[in-house]
Amino acid sequence: MSLRDPIFAQFSAGALNFQRKGKWRGIMSVKTFAAIDAGSYELAMKIYEVSGTGGMRQIDHIRYSIDMGTETYGVGRLSYERVDELCRVLREFSDIMKSYRVEEYKAYGTSAIRESRNRAILLDQIEQRTGIHIDVLSNSEQRFLDYKSIAFQGEGFERIIENGTAILDIGGGSIQISLFDNDTLVSTQNMRLGVLRLQERLFHLDASISQYATLIGEMTEAQMSVYKKLYLKDRQIKSIIVVDDYISALVMSRKGKDVVKGYADRKTMEYFTEICRTRSFSELSKTLDMPEKNIPLLYISMIMLHCIMEHMGAEQIWAPGVTLCDGIAYEYAEKNKIMTASHDFEKDIIACAQNISKRYRGSKKRSETLEKIALSIFDSMEGIHGLGRRERLLLQISTILHDCGKYISMVNLGECSYSIIMSTEIIGLSHQEREIVANVVKYNHLEFDYDKTMGSSSMDRESYLKISKLTAILRVANGLDRSHKQKFKEVRISLKEDELILAVDTRENIMLEKGLFDARADFFEEVYNVRPVIRRQR
Repeated sequence: MSLRDPIFAQFSAGALNFQRKGKWRGIMSVKTFAAIDAGSYELAMKIYEVSGTGGMRQIDHIRYSIDMGTETYGVGRLSYERVDELCRVLREFSDIMKSYRVEEYKAYGTSAIRESRNRAILLDQIEQRTGIHIDVLSNSEQRFLDYKSIAFQGEGFERIIENGTAILDIGGGSIQISLFDNDTLVSTQNMRLGVLRLQERLFHLDASISQYATLIGEMTEAQMSVYKKLYLKDRQIKSIIVVDDYISALVMSRKGKDVVKGYADRKTMEYFTEICRTRSFSELSKTLDMPEKNIPLLYISMIMLHCIMEHMGAEQIWAPGVTLCDGIAYEYAEKNKIMTASHDFEKDIIACAQNISKRYRGSKKRSETLEKIALSIFDSMEGIHGLGRRERLLLQISTILHDCGKYISMVNLGECSYSIIMSTEIIGLSHQEREIVANVVKYNHLEFDYDKTMGSSSMDRESYLKISKLTAILRVANGLDRSHKQKFKEVRISLKEDELILAVDTRENIMLEKGLFDARADFFEEVYNVRPVIRRQR
C-alpha cells in the first residue's frame, strides 16, 4: 500500500511561511529541502520550498505510524519485520523526495534508534537498503531542535516566556521539562516518562484500562515530587508549552468564537482529562475525531499533563503544533544563512550553565574574573588558535563551570567536575560539545592525559585539538588568580612574536601567582608555541 493512500498520508492544511518568523537573507534560487524524523512511534517527512525572496514554505507533510519504541524499550532492538517495514517506508520517502526534486535532506533518529543495542548495524542496513542516511540525535540535541521550532514562532514565544513558563516536550521514550524565568532558560531536565515507555510498563503490569489513570498518576507523581523540590521550589509557573503529537492535535483542533488557536486554560484541560478517564477508547475516537489507534497514547499524555499542571500550578497551556521536522528545517535555514533567529539561544546556554554553577555552589565572582581573562586571551590569539565563535562559547561555559566539582570533593575536583557536567544536560549543546567542556574543566585541575583524551570513543582529532587549545587558555587564566582574591584590577593582553604578554595592574603581592605560573605556561607554549609571560605594570 502506498504512502499516498489517505490512511498513511497527512498533508498540510496550509503552507507554513517561515518568512514572517525571522530575518531573511541571500539566495535567490528556489530549492527544495526535506526533513525526516524517524521517531519512536512515527516516521514523518516534511518538504519545504526555500528561497531568499519567498522564504521557507512547507509544501507537504507525510506521516506513517510505526511503533519502533515499544520493541526498543522492551527488548533493546528492532525485530526483522519492523526493520523491513521501516526500510519499505523510507524507500517510499525517497521516491517522494525524487518526485519533488528535493536537492537536500536531513534525516534524524531519536530514542528508539538511539537506545537500540545494534544501532550501528541498523543504520548501515537502512542506508544500504534505502539510500537514506540517518544521523542519531542525543537527547539534548533533539530537545534543542524542538525548542528552536517553538522559538521560531516569534512574538508568541517571546511573549509567553516573559512570565514563569515551562516547556513540556513529550516523546516516546522520555519527557523534557525546561523552565523559563524572566525570559531566561534556567533549567532543563529529562525524565523517563515517555508515552510509549509508560505504555510498555502498563503492559508488563497487566493493567486494565480502568487502572491506567491511577498507575500513570503514581509514576508521574513519583518523578514530579522530586523535581518540584529540586527545581521548582517557590517558582511560579503560569504557562506550559506542550510539544507532542496528540495533545497538540487536540488543542489545535478546537474551534469557537472565544477560542485562541493552540491555547487552552486549566478548566478546559481538566474537562478533556475527565472525558479521557470516563469514556472508552472507541467513544473517545468519535468524540475527539481522532484515529482510535492514537487514543491510548493521547490518554497517557493527558493524565501525565494533568499531574504536571497540578504540581506546577499552571493556568494555561500553549500547543503551537510544531514538530521535530520544523526544528530540522530551522537548523538547515540557519546553517545556510537563509535566516537568523530573533531569540538569543547562546544567552539560554550561558544562563543554563550559570544555574548549574549556582546549584553546586560555584563562585560567581571568580567565574566572572576567569571569564574576562580567558575570553581576552582567546580574542588576542584569534590568528593563531584557528577556533571560532562556537569554541569561544564553550570556553565561556568552561569558566562558569570550572569549580562545580568542589561541591562533591575538593580533592578530586577535576574528576567530580567532569562527572557533574557529563551528567547534566545543557540544552543547546550537543553531547560532544558537553564532553569537550567537561574535559576542559577536568584538565584545568589535572595533568593533561594525551592518551585517554585522544582514545575516547567520541573524541575525534578535531575535538581533541579543541580540548587541548581551550584547556591551555583556561589554565593560564586560572593561573592569574591562584589565590582566589582577584588581585589584578586590570589585565591587558597582547601578542608579541612568540610571547603572550599578560600586563597586570596590582599593588598586591603576586609571588604565589608567579611561582605557580610556569607549569601552566609550559602547556600553553606546547599547544601554541607562544610563551605567556606575566609583567607588572609600573
